[in-house]
Amino acid sequence: MKPLSEAGLARLQEALDHPDLAATKYRVIRRLARGGMGTVYLVEDADLGREVALKVLSAPDPSGELARRLLNEARHLARLEHPNIVPVHDVGRLPDGRVFYVMKYIRGQRLDEWCRSGPPRPALLRVFQRICEAVAFAHALGVVHRDLKPENVMIGAFGEAVVMDWGVAKALRGKGGAAGEEAGEPGPRPEGREGSAASGAPGAGSEGDTAHGVVIGTPAYMAPEQARGESAAIDARTDVYALGAVLYSLLSGRQPDPSLATTRGPGEPRWASPPPLRRLDPGIAPPLESICARAMAEAPRDRYATAKDLADDIDRYLDGRSVQAHRETLAERAVRLGSRYQTFLVLVFAYLVMRVLILLAYRP
Repeated sequence: MKPLSEAGLARLQEALDHPDLAATKYRVIRRLARGGMGTVYLVEDADLGREVALKVLSAPDPSGELARRLLNEARHLARLEHPNIVPVHDVGRLPDGRVFYVMKYIRGQRLDEWCRSGPPRPALLRVFQRICEAVAFAHALGVVHRDLKPENVMIGAFGEAVVMDWGVAKALRGKGGAAGEEAGEPGPRPEGREGSAASGAPGAGSEGDTAHGVVIGTPAYMAPEQARGESAAIDARTDVYALGAVLYSLLSGRQPDPSLATTRGPGEPRWASPPPLRRLDPGIAPPLESICARAMAEAPRDRYATAKDLADDIDRYLDGRSVQAHRETLAERAVRLGSRYQTFLVLVFAYLVMRVLILLAYRP
């Protein structure tokens, strides 16, 4: 018997990996992404004649813990009905008992890929505002994303920004979920790309909470308390730090690279902040540098209290107003006001010039 080629083996493995959807209304088209626990497929909804994304468990689950976590993930998303958050359409079980849920298939580019096309800075900041608004909405319902990064945001063909991969989202106490209730895992890993960094297996706690010391997220975008595994300290301001890190990467074109160092003394780690933005690019406006610095402050109390506050400061910058995070010098204030009222100042100047010319013309 002739042995199968590597390509043949790959196709056979892919066919075996495909879930059996015969008992559902969905038909597999192709695989989109794979994670440690779940795999996402592009499927066709036969009843509605549309393409959707289906996420299904791909790991053995004898305890049922992974199924519970995937259901938690779907429930988090189902509650977050917002234009900039991927919506959930359906949930169920396959004949083999595996849990799945179905969500909208987002067509477009990842935020980091979209930025490489060189969009104007105002357009980039408006997109960032929409990301902040989606995260603020989730926070209002007590859900913290915990893995915000450019790779987890999709930009649609018409400029819409959709926050994806809520796989490690956490519901805070008293806001729509039990204390520490979590979804399943870092978001699925797109084929051929690096995924999130997560240490520790799902289900470290009996109630689904992450054990103290377990680090979940992506290092370059983690707040200090998250990087140190201080699960009890995770709240909305942890996501605010990640949003600041996303803004930092969008403005500078590189990931922030903070690190932990133990220079204060035994057991007292110090957070080494990434380089100031204007050191990397002097063309970045000082208010934007200050906004990033405040969002990425080491101590949560020094950050913006909410993602909405961060979005509002971006709005002030775009409107030519002073931002809360930046103390202006007199020169900066003069430049900002001159830029904001440029048309008015030009008209006043033109009027004065005309008056002078008229007076000179009729001077006896």
